[in-house]
This record gives sequence, structure tokens and C-alpha cells, in this order.
Amino acid sequence: MMMQNLELLEQKMYKPSASLIADMSQIDGDIMILGAGGKMGPSMAKVAHEASKLAGKNRKVIAVSRFSDETARDLLQTSGVETIAADLLNEDQLQSLPDVKHIIYLVGQKFGTTGKEPFTWAMNTYLPGRIAERFKNSRIVVFSTGNVYPLSLINAGGCSEEQAPEPIGEYGQSCLGRERIFQFFAEKYQIPTLIYRLNYAVDLRYGVLLEIAKTVMEDKPIDLRMGNVNVIWQGDANEIALRSLLHCTVPTKILNVTGPETVSIQWLANQFGNLLSKVPRFINETQPTALLSNAAAAHRLFGYPKVTLKEMIEITASWLSQGGKTIEKPTHFQERQGRF
Repeated sequence: MMMQNLELLEQKMYKPSASLIADMSQIDGDIMILGAGGKMGPSMAKVAHEASKLAGKNRKVIAVSRFSDETARDLLQTSGVETIAADLLNEDQLQSLPDVKHIIYLVGQKFGTTGKEPFTWAMNTYLPGRIAERFKNSRIVVFSTGNVYPLSLINAGGCSEEQAPEPIGEYGQSCLGRERIFQFFAEKYQIPTLIYRLNYAVDLRYGVLLEIAKTVMEDKPIDLRMGNVNVIWQGDANEIALRSLLHCTVPTKILNVTGPETVSIQWLANQFGNLLSKVPRFINETQPTALLSNAAAAHRLFGYPKVTLKEMIEITASWLSQGGKTIEKPTHFQERQGRF
């Protein structure tokens, strides 16, 4: 598959679905994405703008980030998304943001937590309180993580929303802190809120699938101790986040977001081995537990993801073998001690 065809296929995989367009027609008011300069924010902002146009809604979609990468900001503006450069830890800059009815909160600190624990807690637990105070009149979808759950038996179907949090390590603990702070202010100010526990979104340029494919291609050994994982195409995760604006509640709703499968790492490596003409190498034994989430509630609300696991595997292998650009931000999905 030629690179040009791959890029066209990727664009198709990010096109807004009929379900997203229908839901966007029911959402009144502007949408602001805080922390929009990361891995998911740019594509989410663009699909929100495109789906709004297709739904006949003349709304602003505003992307807020420090925007250290001006190229990313220019691409957003070219696509019709408004941008604001702001450091949300700066109180003056936070207060200067416009009042917007719908907020999607993507801000968080994960990698580099070890050695920078105070900054991680400031980003993940202190800042949410400032955001909730500032946007007490909005509806808020708050991105969180499956890392708030304990490791669970691989044959148990993953942790559902009823599972009591039991995060391992300071990153997961600080993310639970973020959830608790938003829950507190949701009750205090009656802010309709949804906590969106995601693991793991994948794209052609980053994510669990790409990491396994690269490891296979480079003939490096694959550690099987974290032997199972959940994944979802980033475009599907974006759509669920936007559609979740219709499901914010008081008290706060909690929703797991991931794909329907509990996927074997060894099976994934063998799939990539077949596609890349490589023989995967493995080290260590698969443990009986893994970080797994059950997203049955999200699938009931929104349906199953439109991009299948097989499609993700095949296009990732083609992208990698043809030298497609990648983002060097590993997920560290193998981590069992919560040290990021």
C-alpha cells in the first residue's frame, strides 16, 4: 500500500461518523478543548469543527494549549479551529479564557512523573480545582485513565466502573486526585461532568500497536509480563469524548473508554511478525494480571468502535514499513509498578 493511499485511508478513518454528526446537532454552544496541543487534542478539535459544520452548527471550536509547536497551531487554524496560547497554571491567563458552554479537559502529566512528583500533583490534582472554579457554568468532560484501577485477572473481563479505584504509583494516585477534585466541585456548583477513563488510544504515529510493531521490526525482545492490553483507535476515542458532552451529569458520571477486546501482547507481536516478515522474540512469562478496563457501558451508549483491531494492525504495519512519521512518546504500557 503506497504512502499516499495510507494517508488517504487515515483521513477516512478520522472522518466524523453519522452518529457523531447527529449528536453534534444536539449540542448547543461553543466547545473549548483545554490541553489541545497533545497527542489527541489536534485531531479531536478538527473533527469537532468538521462535525459541527456537517450538523449545521455555526459554533466555535477553541483549542487551548501552550502551543510550543507553532506548526500544530497553524494547522488547527487553517482547518477552522480557533486557538488560544495559554499556560493554565498561570492564574491571569486562566481567567482570561472565554466563557464556553462545553469543556473537554485533556490536561495531564504522566511521563516524567518520577523525579517531578510535585509538578505532577500540581497538574493532575491542583489545576483541576482551578478549572472547575473557572468553568463552574460549563459542562465538562474530564479525561482520566485506566491507571486509577488495580491490575486485574486477565480472564475477568477488565475493571468496570463499579470497581473501586486502587491506583499503583503516584501518577495513578494523582489522576484519582483529579477525579475526586472534579467530583467535589461538580457537587458544589452542580456542574454536569463526565470522567472519561481512557486506555489506550492508538494512532499510526504512536501507541501500543506501533510500539509492538517497531519492537518486532527491530528484532528486539518483547516483554510479556504485562501480557494483555486494551486499545481503541484515536478517532473513535475522539468521537466518544465529543459525544460524551451529552452525557455529563450531577453527580459525576464515570465512563471507561477502550476497545472491546482483551488483546494478547504475544498474539499482537505474531500478527506484526506475519505482516513484517519477522519472527518476534519474547522474554519473561505472562503474568495472571494486567491493567485492563471493561468498556461495556460506553459501547452500550455509543456502539462498538468503527475501526476494528485488525484494521489498526494492518495499517500500522504498512505505515511503519513505509517509513511513516512517528511520535516518540511511548505509552509504557508494560509498567507494572506505576513508575512513569
